[in-house]
Amino acid sequence: MPPIRYLRHLLAPVAIAVLICTAAGAQENLDAGKPAKKLFAETCAACHRSPRGLAKGRFSFTLYLYLQKHYASNSSSAWALTSYLEAVDADKRGVKRAAAAPAAAPKSSTWSAGSSLRPPAPIPNR
Repeated sequence: MPPIRYLRHLLAPVAIAVLICTAAGAQENLDAGKPAKKLFAETCAACHRSPRGLAKGRFSFTLYLYLQKHYASNSSSAWALTSYLEAVDADKRGVKRAAAAPAAAPKSSTWSAGSSLRPPAPIPNR
């Protein structure tokens, strides 16, 4: 049997490794369960006034990777922020399209004097 003092030298690094692994595994995710709007308010609102335009037509996956690397604490938070930013931009685009669409003019089969297809006054002959 080896002497006890040699066992102490072997057990000390093993004990330290176990303590480090236990401490690393016990870390808790502070962003878990938070809605994306709150995540934006806590992490992004310091620099960005609004979430509008931040997705800028990027692909979902590239936006997700960027947020995960630079801003989000885990992958689920990054996906939540990605979805939120894309949804805000999609809402914005939908409003612009609806507001920009002209009202449909009633169709008439006859020409009238007030029709917008005719010039307002007769064109003089040259």
